[in-house]
Amino acid sequence: MEMTGGSCTTARRGPSQDISAPPPPEAPLDLVTVPARQGLEAVDILRRGGAPAVGPVIHDGACDTLGFLVPPGTAEAWDVPGSACTRTNGRGLRIPGLHADPDPEPPVTGSGWLLPPADGGPVTDPEVLREALDEAARMIEAADNCR
Repeated sequence: MEMTGGSCTTARRGPSQDISAPPPPEAPLDLVTVPARQGLEAVDILRRGGAPAVGPVIHDGACDTLGFLVPPGTAEAWDVPGSACTRTNGRGLRIPGLHADPDPEPPVTGSGWLLPPADGGPVTDPEVLREALDEAARMIEAADNCR
């Protein structure tokens, strides 16, 4: 799978579209990738915040990183240190059969679902994810400083 990516350092801005609705079938999505420890903390934070705060999440085969599926265009304003937002530019990351398959294959070879997509479920709101990742980073730093 070919993707153009990297972390972006531009000003914060909200999502450019209504992410409360699920993406259309076969819609290209962006992927925010973070270290697994921070990602797991963020998933917990998002789940405590109420549904539907977190959308589909994938993990790499070694479980070193987690990837949050976010709306296309998120990478344009992504600025969270320690993470990367991969742009698909309409030619990569998609969830085949999102609305038809109860157990879709992960969109990246060698990955698996931590949280599989739900039929009709949204992807993760980038602003909510940004806040959860920031909170997770603070929690991890505090825990590491207590040792």
